[in-house]
Amino acid sequence: MSNWQGPILSCHELTKFYPVGDGLFALKNVELEIRQGQFVVVMGPSGSGKSTLLNILGGIDRATYGEVILRGRKYSRLSEDDLAILRRKEIGMVFQFFNLLPELTALENIGFPMRLAGYGDKEIRERTAYLLDAVGLQERKNHYPSELSGGEQQRVAIARALANRPAVVLADEPTGNLDSVRSKEIMQLFSKFNKEEGQTFIIATHDRNFMEYADLTIHLVDGEIRERSDRSGAPI
Repeated sequence: MSNWQGPILSCHELTKFYPVGDGLFALKNVELEIRQGQFVVVMGPSGSGKSTLLNILGGIDRATYGEVILRGRKYSRLSEDDLAILRRKEIGMVFQFFNLLPELTALENIGFPMRLAGYGDKEIRERTAYLLDAVGLQERKNHYPSELSGGEQQRVAIARALANRPAVVLADEPTGNLDSVRSKEIMQLFSKFNKEEGQTFIIATHDRNFMEYADLTIHLVDGEIRERSDRSGAPI
């Protein structure tokens, strides 16, 4: 992991405005600093701005104004190409609906971002084997997404997001389509990688059970941070 000393990820006066109808603020002046290795949970009702925040932190969307900074690099100063390179190397994303490539096996889906990033065959073989074992899918590695259960597809998506050892892993409602048993497995997987590989995790979720793993929980309401709390639930 990097020896960067400041916040791994921060945002200042982050605002997203959609000029539809009378206008809609999806985010309003969000201030946030996240340290390397933190496990952060973003809570809030539907429409509170959780997905918008993650999309902007992940460089998928741009803020109307305000700034996102990853290891000292300001997103607003990066071209679309540079932002794509930053995402590929530094950010892993887990989506609610998995977004696996249907024509690739589980093994190939996990290795795909490594190929994009220019890793060699030996590194890809070793890393994908490790990740498949970590998520308990070695026996399913040659199956296509259509042949996997929802929980298995989500585990492949998690392994894919971790393939390039990103500094930050963003997950948007990662257990939204899973039952309570599978949801618990996913939470434990995130916690395992957070502890063992030191990645920073930012999870947007309705599931309050994630809070027991969180170093920091943020509550978003109408695009604003209304509350921050630590693992015990105490305000910060």
